[in-house]
Amino acid sequence: MPFAEAGGQTLTEHRGQTPAEPRRQTLGLLGLTVALALVLTSTIGAATARRVTFRTEDGVTLNAAFYDPSRQPAPGIVLLPMHRRSHVDWEPAASQLADAGFAVLAIDFRSSEELTPLAADVRAAKAFLRGRPEVTGTSIGLAGASIGANLALLDAADDPGVQSVALLSPGLDYRGLRTEAAMKKFGARAALLVASTKDPYARRSIVQLATIGPGTRIVRLSETLGHGTTLLMRDQELAGALVDWFRRTLQ
Repeated sequence: MPFAEAGGQTLTEHRGQTPAEPRRQTLGLLGLTVALALVLTSTIGAATARRVTFRTEDGVTLNAAFYDPSRQPAPGIVLLPMHRRSHVDWEPAASQLADAGFAVLAIDFRSSEELTPLAADVRAAKAFLRGRPEVTGTSIGLAGASIGANLALLDAADDPGVQSVALLSPGLDYRGLRTEAAMKKFGARAALLVASTKDPYARRSIVQLATIGPGTRIVRLSETLGHGTTLLMRDQELAGALVDWFRRTLQ
């Protein structure tokens, strides 16, 4: 379902669990042919990733997956994983975003128990995208999951060139990464805030963050149990919602 326009307002939508798979029915020859055609179309249309590396300002080499946009030049989107997870968690959403016309970079954070250095990883990822000929460098979005969501908002607050963010299971304070002041500084720009109704801290956090700042704040509550990118695996509508969000908020 498309998001309604809500300048300076907060909208909330609830999403239920994916319905149970219907009972299998016998397909006739015509039905089988149509089903096969649909599978082939889906395979052909799916974007593929290229492995890339780039260096941070403090000399760390990072690995990432770069998805070429279906048309160029394109707005760029950086996808930030959960702590100790990888870019692989973002694959379904990244492919859909690229097919929708975005240049997508899904990164792996450096191996670090300290979270503060990861901010440099986010900056380096944006610099990589902005240096690509396929990317409109003035049109950048960030999406992050869990600690990656907090890092996305903290970075965007300090970079006016980030037009919008999508935050999956952010927290008001994850190990010192506090988001309330960052959301205030983010100001009039647009933020999508996603959490499971069964994830109490993330749910409370997005409800609170949605009240901060004059920009559009969309709260998306999922009835699916999950946190961060786990929601992408279990809430089958979420990847499409991210595509719709960035279509509306990235120029």
